Amino acid sequence: MNKPKLWTKDFINISLSNFFLFLTFYILLVTLPIYALQEFDSNASQAGLMTTVFLLSAIISRPLAGQWLERGSNKKVLLTALIIFAAASLLYFFPNTVTGFLIIRLLHGVGFGMATTAVGAIVADLIPGSRRGEGMGYFVMSTNLAMVLGPFIGLTAIQQWGAKTMFILSVIVAAGALITGLTVKLSKTDETKKQVIVPAFSIKNFIEPSAVSIAIVGGFLAIVYSALLSFVSVYANEIHVSEVSSLFFVVYAIILLMSRPFTGKWLDQYGPHVIVFPSIILFAIGMFVLSQSVGAVTFLVSAGMIGLGWGTLFPTFQTIAIQNAAPRKRGLATATFLSIYDIGIALGSFLVGLIAAKMDFSSLYFLCSFYILIGAVLYYFMQVRKPEMKRQRYLKVKEQ
Repeated sequence: MNKPKLWTKDFINISLSNFFLFLTFYILLVTLPIYALQEFDSNASQAGLMTTVFLLSAIISRPLAGQWLERGSNKKVLLTALIIFAAASLLYFFPNTVTGFLIIRLLHGVGFGMATTAVGAIVADLIPGSRRGEGMGYFVMSTNLAMVLGPFIGLTAIQQWGAKTMFILSVIVAAGALITGLTVKLSKTDETKKQVIVPAFSIKNFIEPSAVSIAIVGGFLAIVYSALLSFVSVYANEIHVSEVSSLFFVVYAIILLMSRPFTGKWLDQYGPHVIVFPSIILFAIGMFVLSQSVGAVTFLVSAGMIGLGWGTLFPTFQTIAIQNAAPRKRGLATATFLSIYDIGIALGSFLVGLIAAKMDFSSLYFLCSFYILIGAVLYYFMQVRKPEMKRQRYLKVKEQ
């Protein structure tokens, strides 16, 4: 029996658009705080607002985009969001105050939140149902690659050629997201199926209930992931392996790429539980190895284990969120999942910063390894036991 085709032109283009979106995000994520400190003589808290304001506006805009996706055309939402995102990228050349930059970050975050929500909904429609786990795994890989390349490109540009060149590069990459998004074609069924009447105001207009439980699990574990994003390079300096700190996410991505052809297929064949529990254990072991690292070898081995663990968990969780929702609710489910996930990232960055002031990073990452295992318990009660209890109640009612 022939498998339905996954690698269509539209799937490739929407994955490229997602790659360029996140590449722009990561280029600016690592460089704008540096720019604010150097250009405007800002303090650390003002520089940190460059990221906070962006993430908050993205979180707020996602449920609104999800509601729009449910009511109207996926393509229109995507193009509107990509135009806002590209236009905001052009504006970084003009402000000469921190306040001006924060206003642009606010606008840029709106475009980013809407665009990533629309992209997630569109790719869910493009992937054949029987290959959704595999397809989402490959799609999320575009985000992982951007996470590796973005900081490298951004830091190289601002250090070697200056901020203006860095801003030009971000505009070019954002334009790439818009161009590839324009080329995606959706069937008329996809474009019209969401024309439904929705009440003027309801909490369900902004949150998809079926996605909340898995989103909470994802957001819970994202708190640990934020500790890596924000502080792993600082930790590398602490244990005297700064010469290989830039390779951490490179190794992470390589192991992820090597595992993706298998993990996505296993998800489709055997279901999420077979993937999630081993991945959580690998994630925890990777954090433990990182906490005990005393040299470059163990530091990079931990990167590979974390890449295999967390790198498998994130697309699996997003796939669960989409599969639990009705087809016309996929956009809202994507928005719900990503919003709660981003809250976990933002909360984690704040909490880890506070905790790190009280203890060294080795101790922090050691504690994180046990925290991750609590995530396995949370997943069991939110995704394994809870659905089973609902099924048992349904069977009892049916028997009566």
